[in-house]
Amino acid sequence: MFSNITRVEIQFGDCDPAGIVYYPNYFRFFDNATATMLSAAFAMHKRNWLDHFGIAGIPMVDTGARFIRPSSFGDVIEIRSEITDLGRSSFGVKHSLFKDGELAIEAHEKRVWVVRAEDGAIRSAPLPDQVRDLLSQTK
Repeated sequence: MFSNITRVEIQFGDCDPAGIVYYPNYFRFFDNATATMLSAAFAMHKRNWLDHFGIAGIPMVDTGARFIRPSSFGDVIEIRSEITDLGRSSFGVKHSLFKDGELAIEAHEKRVWVVRAEDGAIRSAPLPDQVRDLLSQTK
């Protein structure tokens, strides 16, 4: 399935008073890595693929992580993101975060392809065939 690598330099503001990354910031990094991966798969920026596919977004319905090694201000980390499964309207993502070439975090997400209903609420929609084909490819 499709995969992508995102590099992130840890900033001072990403860290807690102990000088290590405040754990919710990792989920922000993973959210950005997912958007970057999909942008690479669709060959367009997120603001364009949201409009192109006529969707409201890709909200998360499940997430989790296993923290192995901390990261600190100035570290450059590498996030390897990959599609793990494709459902009717959902897809899974695995993130493997590496620091100095060693696995530091394993995380997962389940996301849903959603559109706006007439009343303004969001509802799931089937993954378009084009999206399914692009995310099934090995990069």
